[in-house]
Amino acid sequence: MAEKNKRLKNIVIFTAISFALSLALYIPSLLFPFENKIFDLFSRHLNPPRASDTIIIVEVDQQSIDALSKEGVNWPWPRQIYVPILDYLSQAKAVFIDILFTEPSFYGQEDDLSFAKAIKDAANVYLPFFLSRNPKEVSPQDMAFVSRSAVNGASPSPARLTYQSVTTPIEVLREHVKGSGNVAVNPDGGDVYRSIPLLFILKDVTVPNLTFSYFTGQGIAKVNGERVRIDDTEVPLTNGRVTLRYFRGKDPFQTISAGEIIAAYNGKVNPSRPITREYFKGKTVFIGLTAAGLLDLKPTPISSVSTGVHVNATMFDNLSNKTFMKPVSSIAAILLMFAIALVIVSFVLTHHSILRNLGVFVAIFCLVLGLCAFLFAKTYYLPSIYPMVTLVISFIVSASFSLASEGRQRRFIRRTFSQYVDRTIVDYVLQNPDIIKPGGKKSWVTVLFADIAGFTTISEKNTPEDTAKMLHTALDSLTEVVIDEQGVVDKYIGDCIMAFWGAPLHTKHDEINACRAALRFITSIEEVNGIFRSQGVEPIAIRVGLHTGDAIAGNMGSVRLFDYTVIGDTVNLASRLESVNKVFNTKVIISEKTLEKTEELFFTRDLGPIEVKGKSEPARIYELVSEIGSVDPSARRKVGLFHEALTLYRAERFEDAIRQLDALLEEYPGDGPSLFYRKRCEALASSFPLTKKWDIIKMTEK
Repeated sequence: MAEKNKRLKNIVIFTAISFALSLALYIPSLLFPFENKIFDLFSRHLNPPRASDTIIIVEVDQQSIDALSKEGVNWPWPRQIYVPILDYLSQAKAVFIDILFTEPSFYGQEDDLSFAKAIKDAANVYLPFFLSRNPKEVSPQDMAFVSRSAVNGASPSPARLTYQSVTTPIEVLREHVKGSGNVAVNPDGGDVYRSIPLLFILKDVTVPNLTFSYFTGQGIAKVNGERVRIDDTEVPLTNGRVTLRYFRGKDPFQTISAGEIIAAYNGKVNPSRPITREYFKGKTVFIGLTAAGLLDLKPTPISSVSTGVHVNATMFDNLSNKTFMKPVSSIAAILLMFAIALVIVSFVLTHHSILRNLGVFVAIFCLVLGLCAFLFAKTYYLPSIYPMVTLVISFIVSASFSLASEGRQRRFIRRTFSQYVDRTIVDYVLQNPDIIKPGGKKSWVTVLFADIAGFTTISEKNTPEDTAKMLHTALDSLTEVVIDEQGVVDKYIGDCIMAFWGAPLHTKHDEINACRAALRFITSIEEVNGIFRSQGVEPIAIRVGLHTGDAIAGNMGSVRLFDYTVIGDTVNLASRLESVNKVFNTKVIISEKTLEKTEELFFTRDLGPIEVKGKSEPARIYELVSEIGSVDPSARRKVGLFHEALTLYRAERFEDAIRQLDALLEEYPGDGPSLFYRKRCEALASSFPLTKKWDIIKMTEK
């Protein structure tokens, strides 16, 4: 009886300890970043593949822009381009234009007036406004426009952040819009749009989200204090935000190119997909930007490159069909955590078989995961990371006590749970000792070479001690970047650093991490130059080359001395691309194979195909400018003008290309690629007839 009471006492104590530790993580939401990852995983695998057929997205895509460009209508379009689109969509239930029209048209007042008339005639158009926290005066006209969408019955709430100013559509467009709402929305954890606020406060006026404005304007949604109801269904809000249920399919919505509608309006019927006015009758249409370079990027649990128009369309579908995610109450989650702690502690402290204990652990793990997944598929969201953490904590606490008290198989438990610890490259090497043996294997790698420009000249101006110190500072900064981006520093070759990604551990983000490292090299060297200037040392510049392909990775050398490295043509070409920067006067050049794997996350400039010395196969190369989300408008314009000139060059219109490049160089003097191609155009213009491979640039130096 005493033993039984002691065991019961231990169960109570260790259940309380495990539960308390779990609550200590749950209450301040310390593990929410990990919970968000599980939410995203569930969304990608458990959500329905497609949205309702009553929602259509009209895309201003690259196909539309190219089609109109051939007809002499360049981007940005005149607003009268939207007139036939709105006319064609006049039978739709609602048309949301997810594009801001906050400045008068470049094409004059008549352009705006024609667009305004189309909005009036359609009588179903919703336009966005943009709230800001900048303390700027709001004009009476802007306030009056925003107040037209005001939501009655809402009470002030900390969850509804107060905004100080607003940017609205131009005055001529406001009068006849069916409704309007805010599109300035911040993401939740991890910069992902899992949930969206419904209501916002400008000064003392409560206004809706653009999509939600349809429901408030039609009287479908009712707001009472902090509660929101659509018809007879209450919308569950977390901090004023509704959690969306995105669609996991590749093409979840019906999408139609804006160019298709314009063509249909002009009588050019596509036999494979005829589009009539009646097709849109009673449907809800969202018009948004999806062309590369124009993307209103809003990462979602499904995709890192989703667009704002897809987020708004998802929200409309969720609110219309009441399919938004419904968070399970915190009380239910806490009770589940307590039940798990009690069950696992009770079992482990009453059973001494490691295999049985592990079997129960796995069974409860699968049961909890299955329960969370089942509820998620039914639109009920029960956080799963905290029950899992409770399971792990309870198991560790109870098993540790059991083994310590009995002194048996401590190592086994430690080895068992080591598999749940995140692995680094060092961990990988420890678990795979064969990779440190001499030899190698074929691997898909991304190789980076970075060289300090003009280092020989710089070193001649400094003492050997100062040169060594300068080199140490620069290479140390670059090394930290490589390690931070999960790369491997291969070697230092004088003033050059070689690094690679993909071996010994390959991930799907290797090319992305390598490109980010290259861009961070530039900013890192700028920071180093700040130190040099303060010390009176001449600043330095850096050139970077990146290439992806097969290579042999492993320990190369002798039995006595060897290094883990990569060798092969991929390495050689990466090294050559670093030198090619001298030809184009650029900082970072990447190959097409590297760019293909970066999921369109970077803004680049096409530099054409080159043939390096000693190689007969050409390689297309690109200047890596920046990440797509932080492109400088001036850089975007420069690259756009350059690509126009490159199109003329490839069409063998060399004189036209020269004129385009001259105009570009007048605006951006000293632009290396433009100077190179201007000189090449002059040479080719006098070299007719052209050779078969005239467009391939042959490098004469390594």
